[in-house]
Amino acid sequence: MAAFPVFAVTVDVVALTIRDEVLSVLLVRRGEEPFAGRWALPGGFTRADEDLEDAAYRELAEECHVTRDDLLLEQLRTYGAPGRDPRPERVVTVAWIALGAHLPEPTAGTDAAEARWWPVEEALSMPLAFDHAQILADGVERARAKLEYSTLATSFCPREFTLRDLRRVYETVWGSELDRSNFQRKVLGTEGFLTDTGRYAEGRRGRPARLYRAAGIQGAVLHPPLLRG
Repeated sequence: MAAFPVFAVTVDVVALTIRDEVLSVLLVRRGEEPFAGRWALPGGFTRADEDLEDAAYRELAEECHVTRDDLLLEQLRTYGAPGRDPRPERVVTVAWIALGAHLPEPTAGTDAAEARWWPVEEALSMPLAFDHAQILADGVERARAKLEYSTLATSFCPREFTLRDLRRVYETVWGSELDRSNFQRKVLGTEGFLTDTGRYAEGRRGRPARLYRAAGIQGAVLHPPLLRG
């Protein structure tokens, strides 16, 4: 009878936020082998009695002190190529995307030497541990694509926000400037996207800007999609 292969399961998280109008990702500098001293995505082994999603939230809580209410978590994909982890047992990881607005400064967990937010474009050029460069690239591409056909952009905004705040999210994630009038027309004309709070932003020069909230579940599909341009 053939023996079943021995393997372990981990979770890795592509945690994205916008800091100083720059799309940023959370990275930790590994304090242990393998890849000691190398930057990596936050993550780790799942516990025997732990759900995969719970493990992802636990890793984020340890590194960034955030809760389920602070961000949107979505499964990205599973990575299980032989040799992706140099340890003796085969290691399969389930990767997640975590999106949130104004996430706090991270604190390195017990097995990390340092944790910090990095500009995504800079992180994509770094020699990350394991296959985390590929996971990061896949996560960023997923986030950029989903902005076109879902309400995902509201995950990067505070609970109440202006249309300018929302437009800056699209411009930051996509890396391109959008026409203000065209954007406003598309956003306000898309059913189930935003809810007008009836209030205005305070402390800004010029005409007060209306405040909006996400109309439904963050990440819900838009009909029709909010296309670029």
